[in-house]
Amino acid sequence: MGTDLLIVGIVLLGTLVMFLLGKIRYDLVALSALFVLVISGTISPEEAFTGFSHPAVITVACVLVVSRGLLNAGIVDLIASLVSRVGQNPFFQRGILSMLVALLSGFMNNVGSLSLFIPVTLSVSKKHEIPPSTLLMPLAFASLLGGMVTLIGTPPNIIIATFRGQQEGLEAFRMFDFSFVGGPVALVGLFFVIFIGWRLIPQRKGQSSSGDIIEIAKYITEVRVPEKSEAVGKRLSQLEYDPEEINIVGLIRGEEKYPVPYPTRTLQDEDILVVKADTEELQGFLESYGLELAESKEIKAENLGSEEVELLEVVVMPDSFMDGRTAGRVNLRRRFGINLLAVAREGGGLRGRLSNIRIKAGDVLLLQGNREILHEIIPRLGFLPLAERSLRLGQPRRILLALSAFLLAVGVAAAGMVPIQISFLGASIFMILAGFLNLKDAYSSIDWPIIILLGAMFPLSGALEASGGTALIADGILFAARNAAPWVALTVVFVGTMFLSDLINNAAATVLMAPIALNIARGLEASPDSFLMAVAISASCAFLTPVGHQSNTLVMGPGGYRFGDYWRMGLPLEFIIVITAIPLLLLIWPL
Repeated sequence: MGTDLLIVGIVLLGTLVMFLLGKIRYDLVALSALFVLVISGTISPEEAFTGFSHPAVITVACVLVVSRGLLNAGIVDLIASLVSRVGQNPFFQRGILSMLVALLSGFMNNVGSLSLFIPVTLSVSKKHEIPPSTLLMPLAFASLLGGMVTLIGTPPNIIIATFRGQQEGLEAFRMFDFSFVGGPVALVGLFFVIFIGWRLIPQRKGQSSSGDIIEIAKYITEVRVPEKSEAVGKRLSQLEYDPEEINIVGLIRGEEKYPVPYPTRTLQDEDILVVKADTEELQGFLESYGLELAESKEIKAENLGSEEVELLEVVVMPDSFMDGRTAGRVNLRRRFGINLLAVAREGGGLRGRLSNIRIKAGDVLLLQGNREILHEIIPRLGFLPLAERSLRLGQPRRILLALSAFLLAVGVAAAGMVPIQISFLGASIFMILAGFLNLKDAYSSIDWPIIILLGAMFPLSGALEASGGTALIADGILFAARNAAPWVALTVVFVGTMFLSDLINNAAATVLMAPIALNIARGLEASPDSFLMAVAISASCAFLTPVGHQSNTLVMGPGGYRFGDYWRMGLPLEFIIVITAIPLLLLIWPL
């Protein structure tokens, strides 16, 4: 075994382990792996950043920008508005929601399309008293199934298409080449999810509406200021307490309510302080100033909000600024004027000091703050509001203009007139110049962790191939299947990629598996198309865990799911996909 192969093998193994542990975000892990390979001399400094110029990286970025343009034009909101007319039949509701998300995911970022429908789904869940757990996981799986159908539906398809185009004598897959296998697989998968699979999901309350997600009474206490209290006549800023232990989130004076009271406000007797604190810290605070627990034990959400102040529940997105950080480190109140009142995970509230809780993607946070500031900060921090937002239906002319630009980009790419990255670059520029989004929106719409991941993984994949690692893995698979029919090796590639995507980011899985699949095809003297298409389809089948795909993570908190809930519907779904996809691959892309 050569030195380069040994180094690449150790780095790749370490990278996969770090991906699985999830302690460090995947883009930083990929960059670290790239750095080690450069320092070791396995990759030259000139080669280190060639991955960022890869057509797949440019295409993914442009598709995300165009998706935001379509969103801002009001096209997606127009579609979402139709959901309000859904009847009361749960099967019909689940079917309409799932099919809409799948349809949108075929032409825009699947996490983006899912995030638009989560608040709508929660509203439908509450209105018709349907457990959100039976709606949200089908929705997440539908977003993955929809991404299989077109070139722009998901990064794995874009990666495979460009990878094929870089092989001698081959052209890149076109826009709807994926539809011949991905379309039927998506339809079969949707049928299972809508009519059968949802029955396998535990029915949990989850988080269904503002005020219901996190029971406020478990976290908030009302404290009365009696006449003889030492706090009477003192300003709030003069009270001595640890702001990480005691959080005063409201003041009630007679009929007047002051959510997030100013520190300069002077306390009067019979004032009611609304306090967020644990039992031990609260008891010390009461004894210090002679305060008393209020007689009423019912804490109302109205006491924490007003016309200016809002109480809002949000879910932490997979790429959130707070993912992996403690609440105390971020200090939302000092930096943004927002109070973090509670955290819920897997359908239950987390007790203890909020400042010590390490926030994870999928957690549900209960926030309090100025309405305008809150809605401005939420997208910047990578939060998704769980309250149904107002629809931006836009003007018919603008919707038609944006849709025309999108269809033109799809059309010229599908016809092979220009490469996909060029057609969507043109569409992105048009969206900005036409005012559908500004440059700030354009840059913020790009999923930079994915871009960094792809840019760093392409050189790593190249190093694996150049060192002989790809050929070694392919030879091992060929040796194991030496006495079997070629379709057995195809099935091994399909299932192997599927399993890898359940554990690590599907884009990373695709980058690693594509050259292995190509080498197996060459070893069998078979057409590479079936093997490459198998990697593309199976990379979108991350149905077993909440960490396999961002869509799965996103619904974990609102649906009240636990880690082990996903395989209940995901495992039979993956089995159905395998027995559906393999015959289709052999039929449409024969070996």
